[in-house]
Amino acid sequence: MTHAAQSKITARHLVRRACVYVRRAVWPADESTAAQYALRQRAVALGWQPERIVVIDRDIGHAGTSARDRAGFRRLVAEITRGRVGLLLALEVSRLTRALGDWERLVKLCARTNTLIWLDGAVHDADEFRPPDAAGDLDE
Repeated sequence: MTHAAQSKITARHLVRRACVYVRRAVWPADESTAAQYALRQRAVALGWQPERIVVIDRDIGHAGTSARDRAGFRRLVAEITRGRVGLLLALEVSRLTRALGDWERLVKLCARTNTLIWLDGAVHDADEFRPPDAAGDLDE
């Protein structure tokens, strides 16, 4: 685990789940899908116990243009909303969503629930993805 990740991940995060979100618009799966499933091992390397890692992969074959038609994404949001997730892992933002509004709502939710986000090879605090003038505005 890198020093930067160590400084962000706390015991409070580790007692909650790490959720790996897997989505691919086309079927059959390919190398990208395999790389997304490999994020489970990344969560272990970051300190999560294997039994606390959940892989949400119900959205394979669904486009990321809207969360409305993706049951897996809705489950992910529900788990984060309930405060059950300490770390969300996705290969890249486009695996989570391609709709800016859905991304903004997800980032706000992660900030509100102190859920870390693993993207692009690093652990991020949700506030890192928000403009500085919006960092304190969680009630929209």
